[in-house]
Amino acid sequence: MPRRFERYKLTQGYNTQINKRQFQTDAQFPSEFRAPDETYAEARTIEVGGRRFDLTHALGETDDHTWVYSDGVLCTGDMFIWASPNCGNPQKVQRFPREWAQALRAMDARGAEVLCPGHGVPIWGTAEVHRALDETASYLESLVDQVITLLNRGARLDEILHAVRPDPALAQRPYLAPVYDEPEFVVRNLYRLYAGWWDGNPAHLKPPADAALAGGAAKLAERARQTSDARLACELVELAALAAPDDEAIRATRTALYEARAKGERSLMARGIYTSVAKPR
Repeated sequence: MPRRFERYKLTQGYNTQINKRQFQTDAQFPSEFRAPDETYAEARTIEVGGRRFDLTHALGETDDHTWVYSDGVLCTGDMFIWASPNCGNPQKVQRFPREWAQALRAMDARGAEVLCPGHGVPIWGTAEVHRALDETASYLESLVDQVITLLNRGARLDEILHAVRPDPALAQRPYLAPVYDEPEFVVRNLYRLYAGWWDGNPAHLKPPADAALAGGAAKLAERARQTSDARLACELVELAALAAPDDEAIRATRTALYEARAKGERSLMARGIYTSVAKPR
């Protein structure tokens, strides 16, 4: 971002007429843009308009996340978004829940009076800011500790996924609801981080093609229609669709199952993926 545009935002509250014109003059992404010409590794302090801003590096949604503190105001970026932390996105690169929690602890230590999140309304009051940061960190730390405990016992991914749960009291907080990411995805990300991509099942180390497992496609699809277990139904219909990709009845069953699955999901990520696969190919 051009430095002049950034300074206008910080000191003048983003005057649209001035700033937008300046930004459009200096940058036309992706053909023309200004690359960062000032970098830092851990922390940096800058002064803009007579005000001090403390910048701190953290591992968040990206590995180059920055959170900012200035005179009682904390800007967390997307490390706090009024939802359970986005540490397990199934379509993104590795993220680091333990380090995310450590960053939240460091933010909490600043004793901010106002928290400005990456999304959602600000939080006012030192006690309320502390509570939000402390409980979000505790939420992540609990998931990390549970996963590591089970890994040390030799548990496979399947067992871990069905055993690890967030603290029920914390899961009820309005700022920790699984409406975007969800704990199950965070658990998968933790397993990948600490144990690699192999799920612990030796048959899955070098597995056969999914289509080879299908057997009778029509029977699998019928069983998928009959079961009340949505997870099992989707697994069965996927095998059936791989074995008989041109079968219209199986395709219709697959669409109906994923449409129903999407409607029953709370997190945006799960709903989005299930909705996309429910569309006819």
